[in-house]
Amino acid sequence: MSSGHDSRKRGGRTQHNNMVVYDHETLTEIKGLFCKVRSYAKPAAGEWRLPHPNDVLSHPVKKACQLPGLKQSLNSVKNQLSDKNVQVWHQHTNFTNRAGKVIGAVRSAGNAEICTQAWCKFYEIVGSFPLLPEEALLSGELNTVHLCEAPGAFIAALNHYIKTSAATRFCDWSWAANTLNPYHEANAGGTAIADDRLIANTLPWWFFGSDDTGDIMLQKHLLELRAFVSNMRRVDLVTADGSFDCQENPGEQEALVASLHYCEVTAALLLLSPGGSFVLKMFTLYEHSSVCLLYLLNCCFRSVNVFKPATSKPGNSEVYVVCLDYDGKEAASPLLSKLIRNYGAQMAHREALFPDALLPQSFLSQHEDVCSYFHRLQVETITENLRLFKDMSLEKRQQLDYIREAAAHEYLHRFQVSHLPRSRWVSRNTVNPACCRLSSGRPLGQKKQTGSFNERRELQSLSWRERVQKSCYASQIKTHCSQSREAVCLLEGPAAARSTESWFVIVGRTLPAVTNSSFCDCALLNHLNEAVTDAVAAMSDWGQRPSCVSCQALSAASILADVRELDVSTERKVKRRCLVFGSGWDSCPSQVEDLVLTFAAAPSFPQKGLIKLHDSEAQYQHQLLGCLVFSLRSLSPGDALLLPVLSALTRVTAAVVLCLHVCFHSVTFRCPPPAGAVGALLLCGGFNPEAAVRILPFLTEVHNRMGQLLTAEEGASEKQVLQFVPMEELLTGGLTEFLLTMNSEIIQHKLHLLMQT
Repeated sequence: MSSGHDSRKRGGRTQHNNMVVYDHETLTEIKGLFCKVRSYAKPAAGEWRLPHPNDVLSHPVKKACQLPGLKQSLNSVKNQLSDKNVQVWHQHTNFTNRAGKVIGAVRSAGNAEICTQAWCKFYEIVGSFPLLPEEALLSGELNTVHLCEAPGAFIAALNHYIKTSAATRFCDWSWAANTLNPYHEANAGGTAIADDRLIANTLPWWFFGSDDTGDIMLQKHLLELRAFVSNMRRVDLVTADGSFDCQENPGEQEALVASLHYCEVTAALLLLSPGGSFVLKMFTLYEHSSVCLLYLLNCCFRSVNVFKPATSKPGNSEVYVVCLDYDGKEAASPLLSKLIRNYGAQMAHREALFPDALLPQSFLSQHEDVCSYFHRLQVETITENLRLFKDMSLEKRQQLDYIREAAAHEYLHRFQVSHLPRSRWVSRNTVNPACCRLSSGRPLGQKKQTGSFNERRELQSLSWRERVQKSCYASQIKTHCSQSREAVCLLEGPAAARSTESWFVIVGRTLPAVTNSSFCDCALLNHLNEAVTDAVAAMSDWGQRPSCVSCQALSAASILADVRELDVSTERKVKRRCLVFGSGWDSCPSQVEDLVLTFAAAPSFPQKGLIKLHDSEAQYQHQLLGCLVFSLRSLSPGDALLLPVLSALTRVTAAVVLCLHVCFHSVTFRCPPPAGAVGALLLCGGFNPEAAVRILPFLTEVHNRMGQLLTAEEGASEKQVLQFVPMEELLTGGLTEFLLTMNSEIIQHKLHLLMQT
C-alpha cells in the first residue's frame, strides 16, 4: 500500500520558485499537512475482482461494525467534547487549525467565487491528483457531473482551476449538477442547503428530477439524471459531496449516511465513461457497508486513494475517496444492473453488498491500515485541542499563528492559485448577479448548533412551548397584536414590465407540508410546525382555532383608511372601486368616502385546517389564483384590492404576490386580518390594466392546469403545480424582503395564538 503521491504533478501547471524559507520544524509540519493520503495497492495476480452478481446484495446485512475497536476508541475521545459549548469550541479549533488562514488567503489572491472550505478542499484535490483524464485534456472537451453539490463550491473551484491552468485553459467544459432543491417546500431545512448564490444564477444546469425535490436517492431520478446528461459525449468526472445532518447522533454518522454513499457510487458507475474519475466524500470507514463500498471501488478503478485535504478540519472524520481511471460500465455491467434494481434510501439496510467470504484478506488488511492511519490523525488532533483548550501559552499561540501563515502561503504556492476576474466566474453571465439569498439579506435557515451537545439533547426533551420561550423569537411572539402596529413593508412600483415568455409551470408531487421556504426564516417555521403538530389533537377544525383576548384585531375602518392612502390618482375625489375578498366587513357600507366597495368570497381554509396552517394545499392555491384572475379581469384603472392570504411560504403564493406587484402601483399588508382570521391581508392600490393584460392569458392557463390536476384520476391527482414564475424573478427586487417580513409577522402571530392554548 502506497502512503502518498507525487504532489508536484499539477496537470500541466508550472511551479513558481518563490517559496518563503521556514525553519525545519515548520517545514516538516507543513509537509505532513498536505500529505494525509493512503492509497490501496492491488495485488498483481488480479485477486481483487467483482463477485458474481448472484453473490451481490443476497446476504443478510452485517450489523456489527467491521472495526469495532477503532470506532469505540474514536467515540470515547469524541465524548469528551459533549460538555463543550459548540461555538466556543469551534472558535478554539478554528485557531488551532493549521490551515485556518487558507480561505482568507485564497479569497485575497484568487478572487475565488464561493470561496468556502469546500472550495479549498476540492481545489486541493484537483491539484493533488491527475483527476482530469488525459483523453479529455487532449481532446479539449471536459464533461463533469456533480452530485449533492449545493451550494456549488466544487463547481466554482473546478472552474477556477480550468480557467487558470495552462493545461485546461482552453478546454470546452460542460457541467451538470444535482442537489436537494433548496426551493422545494417539502425539503426540510436541515437537509437542503439553503445557500443558493450559485444555483439561483445557473438553474438550467441543475437537475432536480421529475418531482422537483432533487432527491438523488430515488431510482427514477437516477435514470432521469442519465437522460439529463445524455448530450455529453462522455462523462469525465463525477463528484459526490453529500451528507446528512448527524449532529444529534455524531457517533453513528457513518451508518446514517451509508445508503446515500451507495446511491452516489451507483450513480457514478452508471454515468462515468471509461478512464473517468470519481471523488466521494465519506467519513470513518469502519462499518461493513463502507468496507464493501471501498472494495467495489477498488475493483472498478485503477487507483483508489483516501485523502484528507489540509483544508478539511482535522478534528472531524471527513475524508475524500479519490478514484482514478474507471474500467467502464461494461466491466461492472452485471453488478451495476443489480445495484440499480436495489437502488434507494434503504440500500445499505436491505442486504449486505458483499458477504465477508468474498472480501480478500489482502484487501481487508490494507483497509484496516487506512482506517488506523486516519483514526490516529483524528485522535491526535482532538487530544491536542482538548489540552490546548485548558491552557495555551502565548508562545504556543504565536507558534500556531506562524504555522497558519506558513500553511496559507504553502497552499497558494503548491496549488498555484491565480487571480480569476469576476467576468470568468461560473455565474458571470446572469442578468441579475445579485439574485441570491445572501445578497437579499435572507436568513439561510440552516440548523446552527448552539450550546453543548448535552445542552442540545436536554433542549430536545422540552416541550415546543419551552423551546420557543428559550428561542431568540420569544419576545416578538409574546407581544400581543395591537391596532397601533404599523406596516413595515411596502412594494412600490409597479414591478418592471414582465413578459411571460420565460415563465413555465413545474408540476411535482403534492406537498405533504411546508418544512422549507425561500421566503421565511426556516428556524421560525420549524417552531410553527412543532406547535401545530402538538396542537392539532386539541383543535380539530377552524371552528376551534385559537384566539387571544388581549390582541386587538385591525378594524375595517383603519384598513380602508390605509387603502385610501395608497391612492395614486391626481384627483382624490374620483370614485374608485375596492374589491374586497373575505368576511369581517359586514358593518361596512357599500361606499366609504371615494371608495366603492365590492365584496367576494375569499379562498377557503385548507381542508386539513390546523394541521398545516400554510398555503401549500393545492385546492387553496387554486382558489387563490382564481381570485387573482377574477380581480385582474374585473378591475379598472386606479382601483384597489383587498386579498387575504394564509401565508406566502410557497413559490406559488409568492408568485401571486409578484403578479399583484406587477399590476398595482402599491402593495402592502396588514397582520392579522379583520375578524381574527389567521394570516395577512394584502392591500393593493393603483391598478394598471395594461400590465394585467400581459400576464392574464398565462395565469388563466395555470389556473386551468391546477383545476385539471385537482379533478384528475387517482394517481395523477397526487401531483400539484409547484411553481409558475421562475425563481430568478421571485428572488429579485424588493419582493423577497416583503415576503420575509410578511411571513415572519404571520408565523409569529400564529405561534402567539397557539401559545395561549
